[in-house]
Amino acid sequence: MNPQPHIKTEGTSKFQIGEIIDNTVHYDFEKIKTYLNIKGHLLFGKNFRIYKEDEPLLFKLCCYFIQDHYSCAQMGIDTNKGILLSGPVGCGKTSLMKLLPYLAPHKTNYELIPTRNIVFNFNTKGFETLEKFNDTKNYCFDDLGVEPDGSHYAKECNVMGEILLSRYDQFTQANQSLSPSLSLSHSSSQSLSLSQRLSHTKTHLTTNLNAKELEKRYGSRVRSRLRQMMNVIAFDSNSKDKRL
Repeated sequence: MNPQPHIKTEGTSKFQIGEIIDNTVHYDFEKIKTYLNIKGHLLFGKNFRIYKEDEPLLFKLCCYFIQDHYSCAQMGIDTNKGILLSGPVGCGKTSLMKLLPYLAPHKTNYELIPTRNIVFNFNTKGFETLEKFNDTKNYCFDDLGVEPDGSHYAKECNVMGEILLSRYDQFTQANQSLSPSLSLSHSSSQSLSLSQRLSHTKTHLTTNLNAKELEKRYGSRVRSRLRQMMNVIAFDSNSKDKRL
């Protein structure tokens, strides 16, 4: 484990996003924002920036990604679940889900895959594509709802619907390995419940669709399971397109 998880190094520059007190990292949101702006510039170009109106949402996501169990609980966020990040086109969902794992990669990490790529893969390789995601790895499926239905040798399939049902089964199975006893989140001094300390297979999503649209596209069964295995965090419906 990185002995200095509160120090981020980018090239020859170092950014301190918190301080260690009694073997616990106490994160500083203002310093986190500074680091995220710098890292965002490196990843996405000079036009990237953290918008003031997005800071309440960003604070929730940061607490989740550093696994601050106490603060998340205060906001109704379950750190055992994944994130369903929704919002209008261009509001910054994908960028944030690419950027935020850099805060604490030893705590929250995953492979981000566009849903349309998964369907294209299914159209070529068939049902083995579904099996690929029936595992205990963590994934973020990007842009849920923009992908077409799959078709392999005339066999139609709602590919992402099937994958999400399989991911739910993985989430609910007894994946009972305990996380490290030393928590580096703000709340590590708090005694965690057993459920908080269990490791679960996590699935994350970004989507432009609202709850009703998700149900129409994937069915009530998928919508119900998404509620059970994910925290819904949403941009304001009037969020502007930051790519314009």
